[in-house]
Amino acid sequence: MPKTRRNSILLFYLILLLALFSSRAQVKSFPKNISLVSYIRQLEKDFDVKFSYVDEDLQPLLVDTPEAGSLEAILDNIRNQTQLIIKKLSNRYYTLSKSTTVDICAYVLDNYSENSAPGASVEVLGSSISTVTDANGRFTLDNIPRKASIRIKHLGFKPKYVTAEDLVSKNPCSKLLFNLNYQQLDEVVVFKFLTTGLTKQTDGSITVNTEDFGILPGLLEPDVLQTVQALPGIKSIDETVSDINIRGGTNDQNLILWDDIKMYQSGHFFGLISAFNPYLTEHVTIIKDGTSAEYGDGVSGIISMQSKNKIEGNFFGGAGFNMISADVHGQVPISEKLAFQFSARRSITDLVNTPTYNQFVKRAFQDTDVEDVSGQSSDTNINQDETFYFYDFTAKVLYDINEQHKARFSFININNNLDYTETAVNLARTDQSNLNQTNLSFGGTLESIWTDRFSTKLNAYYSNYNLDSENRINNGQQILDQRNEVIETSVKLNTNYQLNTNLNWLNGYQFSEVGISNFTDVTQPPFESNIKGVIRTNSIYSEISYASPNKKLVARGGGRLNYIVNVQYFDEFIVEPRLNLSYSLYPNLQLEVKGEFKNQTTNQIIDLEQNFLGIEKRRWMLSNNKNDTIPGNPNLPVVKSKQGSLGLNYDKGRWFVGLEGYYKEVDGISTVTQGFQNQNQFNGEIGKYDVKGLEFLINYKNSYFSTWFSYAYNLNNYTFEDIVPNVFPNNLDIRHTITFAGTYTYKNLKLGVGINYRTGKPFTEPIDGLDSVDFTTFPVSIIYKEPNSSRLPDYVRADASAIYNFNISNGVKATAGVSILNIFNKENILNTYYKLNDRDEIVTIENVSLGFTPNLSFRVSF
Repeated sequence: MPKTRRNSILLFYLILLLALFSSRAQVKSFPKNISLVSYIRQLEKDFDVKFSYVDEDLQPLLVDTPEAGSLEAILDNIRNQTQLIIKKLSNRYYTLSKSTTVDICAYVLDNYSENSAPGASVEVLGSSISTVTDANGRFTLDNIPRKASIRIKHLGFKPKYVTAEDLVSKNPCSKLLFNLNYQQLDEVVVFKFLTTGLTKQTDGSITVNTEDFGILPGLLEPDVLQTVQALPGIKSIDETVSDINIRGGTNDQNLILWDDIKMYQSGHFFGLISAFNPYLTEHVTIIKDGTSAEYGDGVSGIISMQSKNKIEGNFFGGAGFNMISADVHGQVPISEKLAFQFSARRSITDLVNTPTYNQFVKRAFQDTDVEDVSGQSSDTNINQDETFYFYDFTAKVLYDINEQHKARFSFININNNLDYTETAVNLARTDQSNLNQTNLSFGGTLESIWTDRFSTKLNAYYSNYNLDSENRINNGQQILDQRNEVIETSVKLNTNYQLNTNLNWLNGYQFSEVGISNFTDVTQPPFESNIKGVIRTNSIYSEISYASPNKKLVARGGGRLNYIVNVQYFDEFIVEPRLNLSYSLYPNLQLEVKGEFKNQTTNQIIDLEQNFLGIEKRRWMLSNNKNDTIPGNPNLPVVKSKQGSLGLNYDKGRWFVGLEGYYKEVDGISTVTQGFQNQNQFNGEIGKYDVKGLEFLINYKNSYFSTWFSYAYNLNNYTFEDIVPNVFPNNLDIRHTITFAGTYTYKNLKLGVGINYRTGKPFTEPIDGLDSVDFTTFPVSIIYKEPNSSRLPDYVRADASAIYNFNISNGVKATAGVSILNIFNKENILNTYYKLNDRDEIVTIENVSLGFTPNLSFRVSF
C-alpha cells in the first residue's frame, strides 16, 4: 500500500476518534441520584436549549443521570424516572410539567433483615383500587392519582402510609420497609366467660367489650356498673350502681375513670341507674388488685371506661328508649382524620309514670315508712309529690394528626334534679327537699409513636362535681342547706419503651390538684360550717413488664412514689410497690400472684342517715391528718391499703374454673366515712378494716348456652382502738355470696335468668327493755348493743331478661327487650336503723329492696 494512502487512512481514524471523543464530551459527567433542577440546568448549557417548568414541581425530584447520549435519549430517561410530561415546543424550547396520574412500583420488605413481605395488601385510599404483593414482595399499579394515599398492611407489621408520588416507578422499583408491630404485654387473653364480651386477661383484670356483649339476667343493655356486679367479689349491698363494693370496700374507695378522667358521680336516680352511656363505651376494664403502677387512688378497685377511639369512614349511631329514659348517640366523620362523637340521654319520668318508675320511686323515697319498736305504724297517711328528672351528655373529638400522633378531646355532663314534698296528713307535717347534683368534666389525650419501640401518652383533665341541696323539715321549723363541690385537675405523662419483644418499660409522672369545699347551714339548732381544702399530689412511677416467648410467664413489677401536700395540714411521701405475675403450671392451669400498696386522699362522709329524707347523704371531703376537733371538719387521715392474692385458673375447652384467695387491709378509715348508725355515728374514731376472702367461679359454655356458679366468702372486720369491743364486723361484712345463672342464645333471641343469694349485713340494735333510751344526756340518745352484733335476714333475688334482634332494613338494625328484676317480689331488707321521734320514742326505719320491677326497651342502630 502506498505510503500516502496509509497516511490518509490513519488521518481518517484519528479524525473519527476525535469526533467521538468530542461527542462524548458534550455531556458533563454527573453522579447518580442528583437534583433534577441542577441536572436540567446543565443540559441547557450543554445542548444550548431552554426548559420551562414550575420550580415547586421539580424541586423535590431526584434522578439517576443516564450515560452520555443525545438530548432526546436523555429526556426519555428522565421521563421514565419521574413520569413528567416533557413537550418540545421548538428546536430550542421545551416544557416540563407534572402528570395528574403516575405508575407506581415498589418492593415491600421488613425493616429488620429486609426480607420480602409477600401477600401484603396495597390499597389506594378513597378508591376501589387495590392489589397484593407477589412472592418477591413486589407490586405495581398504573394510572394512580399523583397525590393519592397508599396504605400497605400485613399481618405482624404496622400499617404503612405513603403517597403515590413517593413510589413513582423506577428501575429498580422503590423499597418500602415495614415496621414490626409490637404488642403490649398485658393484652394476652386468658378466657372469655359468663357471656360474650366479658374477657379475663392474663394480669387478672376483666374487660368488657360492649359491642360484643351478650346478655346478663335482669339487664337490657350493657350497663357498665350493673355488669361488673356479675363478677365474684363485686356487689352493691344496697342495689345501687353508685355504691359498688369491691372486696368489702366502700364506694368512695373505687377509682372510676371515664376516658382517663376521674369521676365523682356515677349514677342517676340516686344510684339506681348508671350515668354512663354504654353504646359509645367501647370497652371497660375492672381491676380488683395487682394494679399497674400508673394508677393512683382507689384502694379497693378500679373501673376504667373508654369510649370509642377509632375514626370510622361512615356515620354510625343509634337511639332507643326504655321505661325510664330515652337516648341517642352517634359518630360523624368530618374527614379522614377528624370525627365527632356525641351521646345524650334524658329521663321521661317527669312526663310519664311507668311501673318501672313507680318501683324506683318507692325504693328511693322509702325512709318515711316509720314504725316503732312494737311494729305499729306512726305515719298512716302520707302524701308524696316529686318532680324528678335526669340527663347526661357526652361529646368527643377524634383527630388523627398522622399515623404516629393522635389527639382526643372528651366532655361529659351528668345532672340530677329533684323537688320533693312529703306530707304526713294526720300530723299536719310537711317535709321538702330540693336537690341538684352535677358532674361536669372534660379532658384530652395525645398518643404519639416516636419510633418502633418508643411511644408516649399525655393526658390532662378537669373534673367538677357539685351537690346543692336544701331540706325543710316539719313545716320549715328546721332548714338544712348543704353544698359540696369538688374540683380536680390533673396532668399525666406515660412513656413506653419496648426493650425487646419480651420486655416493656413503663415510666411516668402525674400531677393532680383536688379542691373540696363543704358548706352547711342549719337553722335549728343554729349551726354553720364552711370547710375548704386543697391537696396537691406529685407522683412518679416505673414498672417493667415481661412475657416469655411462649407466654408461659407473664409478669409486671414496679412502684409509685407519691408526694402529697395538704396546703393547710400536712405533707407526706408514700411509696407503693406493685406486683402482678401469671405462670402456666400446665397447658390449661394458670397460677396468679398479685400484690399492691395504694393510698387515697378523698373520702365520702355520712353525717346523718336521714339527711335529705335518706336520698342523698354522702359528701366528699379531703384527708387532713389533723389533731384538732372542728365541728363539721372531722379528722380524716390519708387512707392506705395493702393487698395480696393467690389464684388458680383452669381453662380447657368449654370449661373455666377459677379460685382466688386474698387478704386486704385498709388503714386510716373514720367512723364518719363508714355509715355507722349506732353509738359510734358521730365520734369520728380512726381505725382500719381487714378482709380475708375467697372467690370461686365455674363456668360452662357452648355456642348457644352459658351457665355459671360463683361463690364468694368475705370475712371483713373493723379494728378501732377507742371502741368497745375493739374488733367487730364491718358494715359491709357479707360472709357468703352465691350466684347461679345462665344465658341461652338461639339465632336472634337471647335469654338470661339468674338467682342471687347473700347473707344479711350487720347492724346494731338498741338494748332490750325500757332502758334503751338515755334521758340523762342532751340531746336524749339511744343506748345500743355492741356494734354490728345483729344481722339482717338473708337476701335472695331472681332476675330474668330477653332480647330479640332483627333488621328493619339493610342499614337499620333493631333490638327489643324485656327484663324483670325480683321475679318473685321477694321483700329483702337492705338496711335497718333507729331514731327517736318527737316523743323520744325509738322508731325503726327499714330500707327494702326493689320489688317486682319490669322494664321494656326498644333500640335502633344504623
